Amino acid sequence: MRVGFVTDVGQLEDHSFNEYSWLGAQAGAKAIGATSDVIVTKQPSDYATNIQTFIDQKFNIIVSTGFALGDATTKAAKANPNIKFIGVDQAPCVTEAGDPDPNFGCKGDPAKLLPNYQGLIFNEAQPGYLVGIIAAGISKSGVIGAVGGINTIPAVVKYIKGYENGAKSVNPNIKVQELYVSTDITKAFNDPATGESIAKQMIGQKADVIFQVAGLSGTGALKAACDAKVYAIGVDVDQWVSNPNTKACTVTSAEKKLSDAVSAAIQRIGSKTDKGGVVVNDAAANPPGIGVSPYHDLAALITPDLQKKVDDAFNAMKTGSLDVCKPAACDKP
Repeated sequence: MRVGFVTDVGQLEDHSFNEYSWLGAQAGAKAIGATSDVIVTKQPSDYATNIQTFIDQKFNIIVSTGFALGDATTKAAKANPNIKFIGVDQAPCVTEAGDPDPNFGCKGDPAKLLPNYQGLIFNEAQPGYLVGIIAAGISKSGVIGAVGGINTIPAVVKYIKGYENGAKSVNPNIKVQELYVSTDITKAFNDPATGESIAKQMIGQKADVIFQVAGLSGTGALKAACDAKVYAIGVDVDQWVSNPNTKACTVTSAEKKLSDAVSAAIQRIGSKTDKGGVVVNDAAANPPGIGVSPYHDLAALITPDLQKKVDDAFNAMKTGSLDVCKPAACDKP
């Protein structure tokens, strides 16, 4: 058995999305006795080519990471029914013929049409909402910031809008600054200098908590927060651990359990229990597919009252009684 892993554009060692999805792929491969290999995508035009490379090399399982690889993965899954595909941040939207639907009508059933393709999605607005509660609870200025990579990736927007809604649930008058690094996906998640510059701009306008949703670009935002001695919140994984240079000011991170989800998807293939279609990772999943990271050295900031707000919100998400995409819609930057 051979597991191939194709990253989205950017670096493999981005301290968040690509890196931790790859760690999950390696763990899953090891669990089923398979080997693993990786191709780092440099340009969006290479998505299909990189997937095809693993197909030509007769890999059994191919993992692609990122919403932007969805169409290429869908086409590859249809053309190669004997290969298993796993798409991270991909909810297959297909026509009745099983092709990618450019009009997003999604009339086809991917579970039936593409039984070899597991689309792993996360409700990013939920962990965004939870860290928004924390940000509003520890802010002294009443101004907080969010640095996103690009506003055409739904996961990024969901994180930030959840953050805004969570913060406003604690303080309706809080000001939430939201800016994106680039409109070019090849730069959006791979430009720490611009991430740092944007965060500095927000801090100059009194933001005292900075949330980053920008991959490697976001490490620059974390650095700016630490340099200015304000608080930072990481994304996707526990960035107190993954980005130790900024752990002094990192309070927590909005987590989606990337490594666990990818490893579990591979292990389902190994045990022949995998099914095609969308696999939802959210607060209601068992185990939960989202959450907030430990508070580590800054645990004293989180008062019992603030922790109760976080716990109550998580439980309401779990039961479905809390809509984290109100009042700000999660599909509009």
